[in-house]
Amino acid sequence: MWMVSLPVGVFQSTKKLFLCEQRGRGRSQALEFLRRNAANGLSVANLVAGLSSILCSLNRQHHHSCWLLLVGFLLDLADGAVARRLDACSALGAKLDDFADFTTFGLATALLLQPQGVLSGVLALCYVLAVFARLCFFSSGIPFTYRGLPCPYASSLLAGTFLLSGGNVTLLRATAAVMILFMLDRGFYPHDKVLESQLWKKVVYAGGVAAVLFSPATVASIYCLAWSMSYIVFPFAIWSCKAKPLPKAY
Repeated sequence: MWMVSLPVGVFQSTKKLFLCEQRGRGRSQALEFLRRNAANGLSVANLVAGLSSILCSLNRQHHHSCWLLLVGFLLDLADGAVARRLDACSALGAKLDDFADFTTFGLATALLLQPQGVLSGVLALCYVLAVFARLCFFSSGIPFTYRGLPCPYASSLLAGTFLLSGGNVTLLRATAAVMILFMLDRGFYPHDKVLESQLWKKVVYAGGVAAVLFSPATVASIYCLAWSMSYIVFPFAIWSCKAKPLPKAY
């Protein structure tokens, strides 16, 4: 009996050890997968928000469309910060981010203009092409700096304007025309590392999340409108992520 039970006991111990190693390996692989794809998941969520916004606009549910654009704005600010924080930057992530940005801040935002005639259709087309040009060609070559107004801020401004004006299409189209000029202007704007910068910027982002998810549409629109306007009008004075140079010693 002793000679028989010994191999059985050894076999059972070996089996338990093997299963524990398998569980540990599976857990570590799952955590590694989550680390590598957390930022990609935010980009996909941004893409889904953009596609949902397009569907809402096609069904004339423009208030829901604006809310989804503001959600996409917040997701876009978070995905790059998460990728850098987790050391998970990749070519796939960059492509996903650009595709999500074009869908949400280009196509979905242009549909807010409600193109129904030739002129409004041309304006919507020009807006989409401006976002496309901004994403593809406007590289500044300068660290911490964009060239041309980043399209998420233009989209946030248009969504806030729509909600605050009660869907005034004339005002919205005029604002869109100005945003096209800002995006194609090739002026310099700071890299908005909101979640990787000063504490007050993180507080602004947290306030944006609270305003969009838990506040009435009027509060959310005013908050995001003020946020976007401050970036457009005072880009380096307020939103620069570069450290200020030390004073020279005399």
